[in-house]
Amino acid sequence: MSEEAGFIGVPEPADIPEMCGKCHSDIEYMRQYRPRISTDQVRQYYTSAHGKRLREGNEEVAQCASCHTAHAVLPANDGRSSVHPLRVPDMCNTCHGDGSLMQRHGLKTGQYDDYVSSVHGVALLERQDTGSPACNDCHGNHGAAPPGVASIENVCGMCHVSNAEFFASTEMARAFHEQELHGCEECHGIHSVSKTTDDMVGIGDNSVCLDCHEEGDDGYRAATGIQVHLDSLLTVQDSARLQLDEIVRIGMDDVEIGFLLRESHQSLIKARTAVHTFDPDRVGILTREGIAVAQQALMIASTEISDYRMRRFGFGIATLLITVLTVALYFKIKDIESRKG
Repeated sequence: MSEEAGFIGVPEPADIPEMCGKCHSDIEYMRQYRPRISTDQVRQYYTSAHGKRLREGNEEVAQCASCHTAHAVLPANDGRSSVHPLRVPDMCNTCHGDGSLMQRHGLKTGQYDDYVSSVHGVALLERQDTGSPACNDCHGNHGAAPPGVASIENVCGMCHVSNAEFFASTEMARAFHEQELHGCEECHGIHSVSKTTDDMVGIGDNSVCLDCHEEGDDGYRAATGIQVHLDSLLTVQDSARLQLDEIVRIGMDDVEIGFLLRESHQSLIKARTAVHTFDPDRVGILTREGIAVAQQALMIASTEISDYRMRRFGFGIATLLITVLTVALYFKIKDIESRKG
């Protein structure tokens, strides 16, 4: 532990990135142990909001040890690691949930509380679905920074590919860029992204369309048309599902009806994605396909229920005739026995 042997004691926060980088930035050294690990983490770090502030002399920002710890450094895929996907939100909240620290830097708190109740947070932290995004999936790891206006659609589009492609081709996307609005978050929020519902579209109380559009404008009319198309498909599907429940209850064949309803549901999923075109006609093409398939399921269900009722009616008539014949036979036997007596 002597200085002559190279012992430096507890490093200063400003020195930690370069100290870690002595190994992690040396590609020849890393090839001996973990060749697949990137060796540009230090360079990335100094492009981040944390790294820039550290170079300016602010030692309260996160550096390597803040996230990876000083001694218990483990790979990110190890469940005990501080940077395992299931632990990342808590780890980031260590600083970003500290009200006094964030106040000194003019930053807000509450991101963690918003995230844990969001559709992403519930999937990750409650269902432990590590495919759901944590903080670093949107902000980055070593080069962490808030996604900018030009990049947020691309960040969201890493998972929501079709939604992003549809949105990028619209006039609304171009208008958002001109006004420096964040595409996805204007409707879906930032950290508190809720599970989407059909009520978000249209002109109802929960519609996000009405945050910008008002009665009489093109957006209002488009929202109304999209809502009508989605509601029409959902109405037919609900009717078909009720018939399917009846088919199951009476014990008739439900296999083909089930397949048709699943096919119709695929059309609904595509239509909900196509909402991001903001084009009622494109949404309508998909909903009409789903309606046609759901109506086919309804026809099959109606036929099976009619067959069931006919069989029940036939069975009832047969039962009545057998009962009458049995009673007549009984009295005939009694009459024969009385004559013999």
